[in-house]
Amino acid sequence: MKKFAFLNNYDHFNKHIQKFIEFNKNRLNYLYDEACEFIKETSKNYPLENIILSFSGGKDSTVSADLAVRALSEPSLVHIFGDTTLEFPMTMEYVNRFRENNRKAIFKVAKNKEQNFYKVCEDIGPPARMLRWCCSMFKTGPITRVLNNLYKDKQVLTFYGIRKCESVSRSKYNRVENSADAIKINKQTVASPIFYWKDIDIWLYILGEKIDFNDAYRLGYDRVGCWCCPNNNERAQFLSSIYMPEQSEKWKEFLIEFAKKIGKPDPEVYVNSGKWKARQGGNGLKASDDIKIKFSNCTAEEQAKIYQLNKPIDEWFYELFLPFGRYAPELGRKLVKERIIVDIKTNIPIISIQPFVQEGYEYSVKIKTMNVKKPEDIQKMIAYQIKKYNACRKCLKCESLCKFGAISIKYDEYHISDNKCKRCKMCVTPKYLVGGCLMDRYLKTKN
Repeated sequence: MKKFAFLNNYDHFNKHIQKFIEFNKNRLNYLYDEACEFIKETSKNYPLENIILSFSGGKDSTVSADLAVRALSEPSLVHIFGDTTLEFPMTMEYVNRFRENNRKAIFKVAKNKEQNFYKVCEDIGPPARMLRWCCSMFKTGPITRVLNNLYKDKQVLTFYGIRKCESVSRSKYNRVENSADAIKINKQTVASPIFYWKDIDIWLYILGEKIDFNDAYRLGYDRVGCWCCPNNNERAQFLSSIYMPEQSEKWKEFLIEFAKKIGKPDPEVYVNSGKWKARQGGNGLKASDDIKIKFSNCTAEEQAKIYQLNKPIDEWFYELFLPFGRYAPELGRKLVKERIIVDIKTNIPIISIQPFVQEGYEYSVKIKTMNVKKPEDIQKMIAYQIKKYNACRKCLKCESLCKFGAISIKYDEYHISDNKCKRCKMCVTPKYLVGGCLMDRYLKTKN
């Protein structure tokens, strides 16, 4: 035992890892040269101030950031760190250390200060492997806000640490991606210098170049995203129970209470076996009602539908119809509080919006389409906006979807800027947002 205890230190590791680095020097040189050429070629059409480094505090983003700074010979590139509020303590320590050691880097922190992770979990359920709403709400959305603040409607290039071998889904990515239906933030083109690298290549670079890295890896973690992510394996959960006992116990207790809430017969088994990670949809959740579009056809007017709302009509409700045209309230009949949307090119009225009272509907609105070739197509997109009004949880997906920065969600209100909106209709097209609202995916029930 004493012999093995003596060997279990960094002296023995450093001795052998140095041989590993020496034997793979040609491999390291190749990786470095190829990545640098890729970075230079991909960046040539972007000014340096429009180049972003996505920095998560993990080994992959650490390597990507280092490569970009060296390839472009520019230590003052913009680094954006998405603080999800669920980071490992070791990650926050490393981020602070990185900032201290890289004083010339422009370092921005993106953080959702409006939402509380546990409160959202109580409302729509904890994240699961196929229901990771947390990524949009606590990472992508806040990063979008930082980009919109820095770059307005300018397009940017972001280097990030995605690797093809990490998962099946990531194996389908392109090394450079800018298609609107593939990237999460539509004002950016994303590129990965380490796209084809293996795990061993990452460590060869870090150790060979003597780069500081997140100490969570020294404790045995193989990934350092959110500490309670449903994609974490059992080993990571075990390590967190050792190094983060209070947080781990709180999370486990919450999951058990949630399992009871949705009627699981044996909540502890449901949690301990990891079945909570495979949860799909909003079964057992009251919030699931908010994504169900309830409407009836108006018997008095053609091409008019009466939609049920779950709250009174607020003034911002009418902004949801700006993607279809220009808001022209002056044309509506004031006696019935009608609002009109006109075609942006012809100024011809195309949508009539009117608060409505109908038996069985506590809050409702009558929406009529006119002077359009395919009224049913427009009504389908209108239904998506009704769903947003009823179900919005400030997930920030819509902010990330709009490349023009026209959509903003503040104080439980969904706003669309008339000046910034280009009427591209991406926010009401299922190709880019299935069901018209991200909550449709997370709250849909089997029945």
